[in-house]
Amino acid sequence: MKKGLNIIQMVGATMLLVGAMLQITRWELSPYIYTVGAIIFACLQVMDRYEGKNLIIRRLRRQQILGASLLVFAGVLMFVTSHNEWILCLTIAAFLELYTAFRIPKELEKEK
Repeated sequence: MKKGLNIIQMVGATMLLVGAMLQITRWELSPYIYTVGAIIFACLQVMDRYEGKNLIIRRLRRQQILGASLLVFAGVLMFVTSHNEWILCLTIAAFLELYTAFRIPKELEKEK
């Protein structure tokens, strides 16, 4: 079950990347590809729960969920705005996701 969810999350992440790259060319379907990928990616990150007591990991999980929410919001900005404001939102989301992707495993390793 866990492996299947990881594959779905990777598909969502790939759709995110492809949609963002195609948005630069102003292809009319690219916001749809990006937003669907962002929703898949964000839903699976929210579903992945941490039930422990470690406050650092809980804080990092909240940051990760904020980053996932900003990814979806960047997709909304692709539809609403005619300029490139979505890039700023995507940059902040990518920074949060990257930071938590490195920190959470290290904190989980310390916890064990």
